Amino acid sequence: MTWMNGSRPDRWCREVERISADVATGWGDFEPAHLEAAIASVLQRVGDAVEVDRVSVAEYGDDGELVNTFRWSGAAAEDSATAESGDVWALWEQFMPDRAPLVLERMPAAALVEPAAQQLEMAETTAWQSVVVLPVRIGRTLRCAFALECLQAPHEWPEALVSQVRVIAALVGAALQRRQQDAALRETRAEMRRLAAQFEREKEPFDAVPDASAPQFDGIIGTSETLRSALVRVQEVAPTSSSVLLLGETGTGKELFARAIHAHGPRRQSPLVIVNCAALPPTLIESELFGHARGAFTGAVTMRQGRFELAHRGTLFLDEIGDLPLDLQAKLLRVLQEGAFERVGSSQTQKVDVRIIAATNRDLQKLVADGTFRDDLYYRLSVFPIRLPPLRERRDDIPALVWFVIHSRQRAMHRWIKRVPDSVMSALQRHDWPGNVRELENVLERALIHSSGDTLRLLEDSFDSVNTARPADDTTLSAVERTHIEEVLRACRWRINGPGNAAERLGLHPNTLRFRMKKLGIVRAGSRPDVQVARA
Repeated sequence: MTWMNGSRPDRWCREVERISADVATGWGDFEPAHLEAAIASVLQRVGDAVEVDRVSVAEYGDDGELVNTFRWSGAAAEDSATAESGDVWALWEQFMPDRAPLVLERMPAAALVEPAAQQLEMAETTAWQSVVVLPVRIGRTLRCAFALECLQAPHEWPEALVSQVRVIAALVGAALQRRQQDAALRETRAEMRRLAAQFEREKEPFDAVPDASAPQFDGIIGTSETLRSALVRVQEVAPTSSSVLLLGETGTGKELFARAIHAHGPRRQSPLVIVNCAALPPTLIESELFGHARGAFTGAVTMRQGRFELAHRGTLFLDEIGDLPLDLQAKLLRVLQEGAFERVGSSQTQKVDVRIIAATNRDLQKLVADGTFRDDLYYRLSVFPIRLPPLRERRDDIPALVWFVIHSRQRAMHRWIKRVPDSVMSALQRHDWPGNVRELENVLERALIHSSGDTLRLLEDSFDSVNTARPADDTTLSAVERTHIEEVLRACRWRINGPGNAAERLGLHPNTLRFRMKKLGIVRAGSRPDVQVARA
């Protein structure tokens, strides 16, 4: 390319002005998705009109970092001798660290009046002959930069031409700004839809419709498969007068199940009498169950009916039946078999017609094996056993339980909770709930006290108040390994080194065996009286 005569810059200006007019009128309502094709077309037109080898646009984000580039190259720029000319944006930032406009007609002569050594070296070694870089700022934000590159020969850059190119650069920058705003708007709308959906999940479920296929009992909340199985058994046994044994951990709602059985049974018009066998002293249980005659013991100034008589023709719920003293179990068995008993201090036989519902959180079969619970009483009580699932086996029911507790308690606590965040509900569903529904109620009550607005907030230590240990599982790998090592150690009289040692028998290095013992908490009995061997 050679120096241009005076008419050529005028032609360039007219062509660029025509292009800018086309862009100004044609880009008013185009779709942002078509922007890249439109920019590519403009770059080609500008490159052909101004007779340069390469036209580029760099797009910058709000943080000033380069996010995208657009480039058109003429035929000469594709030649292998000039293709590796370098990155014009690195050149621009080298010469203009503040990202000001850069106009170089002859390189290196026109680079800078007093260039730094590094800039001068770049100017002398670069393949560029002329460069123009025009930044576009919208407000104080650098949105893009428009670059014209000449690789074959120097180029004139009259002020009028630079001004016309600057107009096109500004139009491209405005289009890129609109595209970024459109993308941000789409992200905002998507986030709003996500938040709206989350709010719908979290807000109070006014329109919750119960599962019509699941049995419904007052106060028993949930539709999980494990709970449904228990409720189906309640539905089966409730219309009869058979004895029922409720088995479940503490806090699973055994009393609610007993009330449901009574309320849907043939004795619902008669009373339901509740006795907690674990809450009564052994000296008073007999009197509580069977009553006493006047003068039967000190303080018995009048005759008193027992719970069996009060429950006549109704239902007697014996909670924590596993804690009933052994001597009273025979008397209870007689009532169950014959419907007869005597009050304490009386020889007169009383007849009653009572349905028994018993409940326990203990393993009655183990108690029978240990001799602390009568086997005949156990078989009499467990006519129809129902296992109540712990809360950790019905985590899907936790959201419904949460809202039930909120509704039932917030008015008395002067609270009005309308939403439970997903993070809170997830934390509640992840917890293991050793105290089951009773623990959940306590956690939620603390949360209601802590929540002053319309959103439920958990205390940081909500789950730290109770840490109930689970029964040991002797089937875990570590437990089996520990048992085997202990057996070998005992057989070798705890010798780890020397002939016939345990490490040799186990096929381990003595140091490896010591490490395993430390890891598994294996300590020879009597060697460390202050340390107990931990069992898995």
